[in-house]
Amino acid sequence: MKNVETSEDFAGANENAKLVRAISNLVRRARLDYEAFRRVCAQVRKEVGMRRPSRSRRLPRILSDVSLRKFYEVIDRAGNLQHQIMLRLMFYTAVRVSELVSIAVEDIDLEACKIFIEHGKGDKDRYILFPESFRLILKSHLAANPKNHYLFESRQRTKFSTRRVQQIVTEYASMAELPEHIHPHLLRHQMLTWLTAQGLPDAQIQLISGHASKKSLEVYQHLSLSAVQPGYQKAVKQLEI
Repeated sequence: MKNVETSEDFAGANENAKLVRAISNLVRRARLDYEAFRRVCAQVRKEVGMRRPSRSRRLPRILSDVSLRKFYEVIDRAGNLQHQIMLRLMFYTAVRVSELVSIAVEDIDLEACKIFIEHGKGDKDRYILFPESFRLILKSHLAANPKNHYLFESRQRTKFSTRRVQQIVTEYASMAELPEHIHPHLLRHQMLTWLTAQGLPDAQIQLISGHASKKSLEVYQHLSLSAVQPGYQKAVKQLEI
């Protein structure tokens, strides 16, 4: 039969309850506050040699080529030009949503096909690349919105929230009726997986994605970006979205 607890289960639960009461009494008698109790627990773990179990790293699920094309076809048919540009740029650059919405107009270098990301994840500054074929599209978008402070702005002249971008992606995914669950971070994984498949070395992908350490970025971020450009530009030319 299912959901039947054994005598061992009851015994284990009783022992846990006794242990919790005993520890609670000790904490009260010692008048430990939260931080003091946290330090004591850390010392106990160290004393008994307790280690946190390693977490198994799951590979991110990505879209099939058919689903990816269908997703962007639905976006194009909807006719919202800003959404078309924003969601393609998010994919091409593998940028995080929080970084995407904070891109200022002054951060864009059309000539070099790169965008400065200020205070990205981990408070890191870095550059991201975009395809040469996307330069004219971004230039036209900027020309059509000369008063923009941010690259993408709402009707209220404010930058998009990360939540709003997530909603936009979800809305188009629903319209596309795809079997996969699509969210912004999936598109980031999709692009990084694509670049890996095209043969870009891990070090170059770390540079593009922002996974490198802050110390490494300070040393070689600006020096090495030019070396990444040819491989990145060659890889994105193979995309069909």
